[in-house]
Amino acid sequence: MLRDHFHPPLSEQRFWHAFHNAWATHIADDLTQRLPPGWFASPNVQFGIEIDVATFEEAIASADAERAHYAEDAWTPRQPTMAVEYPITTDIVQVDVYSSDGGPMLVGAIELVSPSNKDREEHRDAFVSKCDAYLRAGIGLVVVDIVTNRSADLHQDLLERVAPESNLRETSRIYAAAYRAAVHKDIASLDIWHEPLSIGGILPKMPLYLRGGPLVPVDLEATYELTCRGQRIVG
Repeated sequence: MLRDHFHPPLSEQRFWHAFHNAWATHIADDLTQRLPPGWFASPNVQFGIEIDVATFEEAIASADAERAHYAEDAWTPRQPTMAVEYPITTDIVQVDVYSSDGGPMLVGAIELVSPSNKDREEHRDAFVSKCDAYLRAGIGLVVVDIVTNRSADLHQDLLERVAPESNLRETSRIYAAAYRAAVHKDIASLDIWHEPLSIGGILPKMPLYLRGGPLVPVDLEATYELTCRGQRIVG
């Protein structure tokens, strides 16, 4: 059953990011066992991503000073013609599914929402933009949001991005959602499965439709309980 990882008592006993990391690994292992030969799943977990240009520029300047006698081989671009604010997703907790036929190619993704994905408008927009890019490329997508200390609804934000005129409303504080971009009778559409979650409730099994490949079930309950046992979370 789903626990609240973001409020006491559990939030004072365990780190939520350690749990998400372990959960992503168990989901990837479970999917790899279900996938046909030539397909595999891999966890991709990164927290607090920052691209600090100043740090890189200082390192480059120091290196340039040491090899000044090779100045004729150095090349420096001119200043950028434009600089605009562009939010970058700072936390990534996802499971990527690949087809290795002809080289690894991303065909599916499972996103485990983190608090920072929901805390500010620019972070929410960056997360939604990433999901939108997956869907427009035909990549199967599942989003799982068990973050209880933020009220934003990224699923609703995504619906407003991809179908602003549809007036679709499927709001829930925490949820699991699956998405498939498909063509039905020559009409492109987005198929959506939305499951509201509740603390103490059973997590659902979600469909992950892989691009150019099979449907695989994402067993959230089994992998979640396996992670809880591994983290010694009881009750």
